[in-house]
Amino acid sequence: MKCLLINPFYPISETPSPPLGLAYLAAELERAGEEVLLVDFVVFPYSRAAIEETVKTFAPDFVGITAVTMTFDHAAEIVRDLRAVAPKLLIVMGGPHVSMCARETLDALPELDMVVVGEGDDTVVRIAEELAGDRRWETIDGIVYRDKTGICSTPVREYAVDVKALPLPARHLVPLGRYRALNMPVSMTTSRGCPFKCIFCVGRKMVGAKVRYRDPVSVVDEMEYLKSLSFSQVNIADDLFTASRPHCFGVCDEILRRGMNIQWSSFARVDLVSYDLLKKMREAGCVAVSFGVETANPEILKTIKKGITLEQVEAAVKACADAGVLPHVSFILGLPGETPDTIEETRTFGEKIKAMGASYGFHLLAPFPGTEIRDRAAELGIRILTDDWRDYHANKAIVETEKANAAMMDRVAGQWKDEFDEYLGDVKRKMDENIATEEEAWQLISLENTVINYDLMMKSSLETKGTWSVESAGADTDALLTDLAGRVCDDTDYGVARVTQALKWAMDKGSLACAVENGRVTWGWKDYL
Repeated sequence: MKCLLINPFYPISETPSPPLGLAYLAAELERAGEEVLLVDFVVFPYSRAAIEETVKTFAPDFVGITAVTMTFDHAAEIVRDLRAVAPKLLIVMGGPHVSMCARETLDALPELDMVVVGEGDDTVVRIAEELAGDRRWETIDGIVYRDKTGICSTPVREYAVDVKALPLPARHLVPLGRYRALNMPVSMTTSRGCPFKCIFCVGRKMVGAKVRYRDPVSVVDEMEYLKSLSFSQVNIADDLFTASRPHCFGVCDEILRRGMNIQWSSFARVDLVSYDLLKKMREAGCVAVSFGVETANPEILKTIKKGITLEQVEAAVKACADAGVLPHVSFILGLPGETPDTIEETRTFGEKIKAMGASYGFHLLAPFPGTEIRDRAAELGIRILTDDWRDYHANKAIVETEKANAAMMDRVAGQWKDEFDEYLGDVKRKMDENIATEEEAWQLISLENTVINYDLMMKSSLETKGTWSVESAGADTDALLTDLAGRVCDDTDYGVARVTQALKWAMDKGSLACAVENGRVTWGWKDYL
């Protein structure tokens, strides 16, 4: 059985990680003996021709596509293009967006055959089994599908996936080299589940309330593997890495036992950290922890069922600073009860914790399908302005409250972005005057490297301009690199020297390769590691 898994386009501005969920599904399918191809349109340009060529060369028996809300429109475009080139192909979608509105998705997208609801690790294997047999879809729990009678659903899976029994993600199928060339973090998980009930989140519905933990030895085995791939940082993407002190200490102790030198970050709640825990995390290589605080208004915190206090926020920030871990705090504008006063309250609190050593930033509320805040929007005084899923990226106001309109919230979020842009401009000036610190300079250089290499990837610059004739097989690589930069720099907003620097950085990372053979030089991204 041939299984094609597809990751739809996701903006580089959102700092995407390699598709971990699809890599887990691929690993389960491979363990079951299936042949798997993973195509990632985050780092490859999309076209119907690309889909047509993939279907022609790989000849899949079924296709699985993942989607979060902001990527759903592109996922739907892929479904329509697949159906046009392969009318009889089984096309399946999964992920948080379609899990929360499976029937509506099938109604709106007649080209789609099936939706996987919730965790799909076991479900995709069952789909492959039934596709090879009698197609008894009714025997597979956790799906909504289309048959001759209409749209049918099976019972929700009664058990959660055993994370200790999962194979390691099939990262050999993921174009990690391209992510490394973009300086994107690589993510992993040490647990699944979230017991909390924040009304703006679907995490609990997707992976369950009970937190299930992997064995710390297996966790650190995976970290060691990722370190060997020369990623600069690993992001532990658990909803709540610090939910269990024994688990957290276990992972950190295993890192220290092996003497690993690795930088990593994680997510946490402010009421689930302490100085001793953060100190241990720092000793084990943790450099940053992200906290979702959402608002500085106590009444709004109660409304959204966050279950934290501002005193706990300050205590967590202080504990991080004392332990040497950078705390980042995120806020959401547009929550129920938001007013100009509560926005100012949150800004003031953000500046207070910034003075204590934290960084902070704003997102704008995106009322995703399946969230309590969307289901109770009218009751909570929220007016949803659009159901255009492309706008659900948390960087644009798509809701209003009685006293806080969209323009006001866009203005506040825009001010924060303007401040960051001014900071980058100041760094650029300092670099020109040769007075920027090494940390400041690297922040800007790294960002520009990402932008340049991403432009070259999405415009297929190396594929179309990266081959030419050379007189000598012993041609100097640095000279060839400069020549390459001159050929492709028009596809970016930068000059030859700066493009050369970005390409050199990717080459030093092992993500860019040069081959000289039979009088021709060929440059290309090293996609797979």
